[in-house]
Amino acid sequence: MSAVLTGELVEALCGRVDKSPLAEDDRVVIKACLKNCLVLGQAYLEKSHSVMRLLKMIFGAKTEKASTIIPELKKMANRKHEKPKGHGKNGASSYTGSRKVLLPHPSLKKGDLCPECYKGKVYPTESGITVRITGNAPLIATSFECEKLRCNLCGEVFTAKHDEGPKYDAAAGAMIALMRYGTGVPFKRLEQLQDALGIPLPASTQWDVVEKAAMPAHPVYKELVNQAAQGGLVHTDDTNMKILEPSEGRKGTFTTGMLSVGDQKIALFFTGQKHAGENLTDLLEKRNKDLDLPIQMADALSRNEPKEFPTILANCLAHARRNFIDVAESFPDECRHVIGALAKVYEHDAQTKKMSPEERLAYHKERSSPILEDLRTWMNTQFDEKHVEPNSGLGKAFAYMLKHWDPLTLFLRVPGTPLDNNAVERVLKMAIRHRKNSLFFRTQHGAYIGDLFMSLIHTCRLSKINPFDYLVALQKYSPEVFKSPGQWLPWNYETAIGALPP
Repeated sequence: MSAVLTGELVEALCGRVDKSPLAEDDRVVIKACLKNCLVLGQAYLEKSHSVMRLLKMIFGAKTEKASTIIPELKKMANRKHEKPKGHGKNGASSYTGSRKVLLPHPSLKKGDLCPECYKGKVYPTESGITVRITGNAPLIATSFECEKLRCNLCGEVFTAKHDEGPKYDAAAGAMIALMRYGTGVPFKRLEQLQDALGIPLPASTQWDVVEKAAMPAHPVYKELVNQAAQGGLVHTDDTNMKILEPSEGRKGTFTTGMLSVGDQKIALFFTGQKHAGENLTDLLEKRNKDLDLPIQMADALSRNEPKEFPTILANCLAHARRNFIDVAESFPDECRHVIGALAKVYEHDAQTKKMSPEERLAYHKERSSPILEDLRTWMNTQFDEKHVEPNSGLGKAFAYMLKHWDPLTLFLRVPGTPLDNNAVERVLKMAIRHRKNSLFFRTQHGAYIGDLFMSLIHTCRLSKINPFDYLVALQKYSPEVFKSPGQWLPWNYETAIGALPP
């Protein structure tokens, strides 16, 4: 039978050794050996769990849910879980982009005598809709075969005419941009798909079409940046990105993701050699000087803070929580205590979704503040009474949270402050998906085109606007877009189209 050497067990053994008839020198040696075994065992576990953390970084963690670490929370979640309504299928009304075909009744029309009762007359009622889905290439080609006729006497040739237009229309540019920057399909992969379906579209041609489609979108992107600078809350974060031919300067290149929350939610991407703090500095240069200081939500890296412009800094509570997730197997009891306390705070936050910022602040002050103050006192006590080694994984997790306590708990003092930076983490998934599929941008110009389209596409999704229709409209009405880009943002472009003369 094997026993796990714990701190309580070592203390009990040391107590029995003190009461034994052994010599004093022997008792000292035995107690030292027991304590060294405990320290070495903990060090071994921590190192093995460090390897596990490395594997999670490489291959990804399955989940960070508190219910997987604290079994009792799983039972509570099961009790609260409600079975979702519906079957998960899309109704006919969801297919807004489908081609509509009206099928008249083969033998009846409005006003005819009812063939069943021969007394009443039939009239139109709600149509029955059946959706049929077929497969085709993302880009469809049409070949115009123009008939030619030659005079047998004078030899003159007469050719049928068709409407002249660009070889690649606005919808083609929008589709390629959406495939490349909205869903992460590389040009070469789309080339192979198109070739397999008999409609060849070389990767170089795709780039030419996308670059041309970016021209009318450029003023809108600039206006989007200006609008984002006026937001009251800005989420920021970085992810690594590779540019094969970067400009001179730093060797490292990054994609900064930003989510500005104001009257509208705006997603922005900036790829280059600047960190999030430097990109935020460039953004805040465009901010109206009469506005209050914005809230900046970021993790605790110093490079995320702008140097020239002050902000109200908030740190991500999920990052602090993740430190305890990483060492939960080495220090299960302590990590369960912390994660359980944070789970209660997140439960409170879930109840505030429909509250105003001021009501949410008051709610958290009443319910979450005592939990966090107790947690802070408990962590300080662990250090003061030497229950935790400062250099251990747990000690570092405690130190991180205590060091950044004020920005981590800003939501208890400033209305509208979120708990974490998960919103921009979801935004950055677009850039990460591009990195996984395409690996790199070739040039800084190519990175700018990617930033432009990813910003517009994701902002459309945040505004519940169809990004394909939006990109088509920017190309179709490009003269009007250049005149007043502020009227052609995702949330107001349909109004701008409606105001145009017929």
